[in-house]
Amino acid sequence: MARAGLMACIRGHVERIGWSAMLAMLPLLSACSLKFPANTFVAHSDLTRAIQGLYWEVIGWTTAILILVCALVFLILFKYSTRPGPEKKPPPEEFESLTLEIAWIAGPALVLLLIAIPSIRLVFASQQVAPPPDALIVEITGHQWWWEATYPQYGIHTANEFHLPVGRPVRFVLTSADVIHSFWMPQLGAKRDVVPGHTNQITFTPTETGEDFGECAEFCGTSHANMRFRVFVDTKVGFDNWATNMASAARPAVGGRVRAGQNIFATSACTPCHTIRGFSAGKIAPDLTHFATRTTLAGGSFANTPSNVAKWITNPEAMKPGAQMPALGLRGPELTDLVAYLESLK
Repeated sequence: MARAGLMACIRGHVERIGWSAMLAMLPLLSACSLKFPANTFVAHSDLTRAIQGLYWEVIGWTTAILILVCALVFLILFKYSTRPGPEKKPPPEEFESLTLEIAWIAGPALVLLLIAIPSIRLVFASQQVAPPPDALIVEITGHQWWWEATYPQYGIHTANEFHLPVGRPVRFVLTSADVIHSFWMPQLGAKRDVVPGHTNQITFTPTETGEDFGECAEFCGTSHANMRFRVFVDTKVGFDNWATNMASAARPAVGGRVRAGQNIFATSACTPCHTIRGFSAGKIAPDLTHFATRTTLAGGSFANTPSNVAKWITNPEAMKPGAQMPALGLRGPELTDLVAYLESLK
């Protein structure tokens, strides 16, 4: 009777806990989606696939340990529960078992070893001293609050949006111009700290074409949350076309409004900060030579549309707190002409 009562009590607790856990998990499950841009369970490179493999291996071992511990707990509950029966002998005052002591030391040590070996192997694989011979080199510099990119093999300078060829090894070489940042590509290349005066790197091979999301993952100041970027993985032909266009100088201003906008750009506070190859050579802010080819602006925070460009020029601080760009004070036709010029830079 006592055992039946104990089992009924345990069953009741388990059922209540189970239903409570299921109800508590519903809001979390409703938020799950493979389309979430920062979903680390969607792998678009060989590196993220390797990291996922390690995740599942560790989860497998920890699940096995959980099952073993739960089984032992329930076994002890049933075997040593208080119930009527013959009087039991009192336990010995001292109990030693060399076999048991060796087991509970060797068992966890073996599990840790089985987890450590693939972890260390993956760390060394992701921190290659020399890039593969045909690797694309992309030098990334973190700024408050935007990302600068240089492709030394192609003579390309751009910002916040990076293009890569599918199937070709890529090495991102990372450094910072001001404070510590963290370069995070959830579905492509994990995460690396970006430290002033120090160079880190990520080496991987993109395996799928498409658009991937990235952001700074280290608090770096007022607009840390607005320090985003996009990575576009193109076919080989698509990447070659993009690289050819990006390596060229800006297109000449054609049309009355566009030409008027170019003159406004030349006489405003834009030129000391921004580069437009063949026209201005500022080094402080993002390169605008092919600004109109980007899908976003303001550190990847807003869609690149004429309306958003006008708002950005009028009051950068309102769109991106802490933005280190002055309001130019342009209104009316001057603002419209400058936006037309910037959106002509393809």
